[in-house]
Amino acid sequence: MQKNTALIVVDVQNGFTPGGHLAVAGADQIIPVINQLADSFDNIVITQDWHPENHISFAENHPGKQPYDQIELNYGTQVLWPAHCVQGTQDAELHPALNLPRAQLIIRKGFHPEIDSYSAFMEADRKTVTGLEGYLKARGIDTVYITGIATDFCVAWTAIDASRMGFKTWVIADATRGIDLQGSLQHAWQDMLAAGVKRIYSKALIQTP
Repeated sequence: MQKNTALIVVDVQNGFTPGGHLAVAGADQIIPVINQLADSFDNIVITQDWHPENHISFAENHPGKQPYDQIELNYGTQVLWPAHCVQGTQDAELHPALNLPRAQLIIRKGFHPEIDSYSAFMEADRKTVTGLEGYLKARGIDTVYITGIATDFCVAWTAIDASRMGFKTWVIADATRGIDLQGSLQHAWQDMLAAGVKRIYSKALIQTP
């Protein structure tokens, strides 16, 4: 891959893989694909969900509410989740099978107690930035390939923001896994494609001897 291209690996953490507090079915199966893809990239960024215990997105912090209920906050509709990826816990750690020794940056998101964060670029209030856009642009990167968990939430929001910020944006479909909450996976792909995001598969990128 050219120097102006980066691989973004979204939230491949224990909490989102089998056995985690917000496990996505089959999410561990994409890890070997991501590890193999990484050999084709000089620039790699990892994101990590990093919530405080009192995070506003946790159902247990709203009396009478259950996981996957929705509430209205000052920035819009919020899905309530089981507590997950709490700072400093094993649930929040990167999955041990993820092997990206050449990754140059880990962006932690969702650490503001009053704001959820799906996108690697901007939190859910659409005002609070993570700094990733500035980092990539300062390094001359104009093209991003996105992998990780979950396709219909953090991957999709990251991809749509990247496209809106002017990056050429690809989602590597077989290196992502979705939650698919009430049709959310199909809806997310529709939103991504409408925003100019392109879909690609790992075989088009993995270098073969």
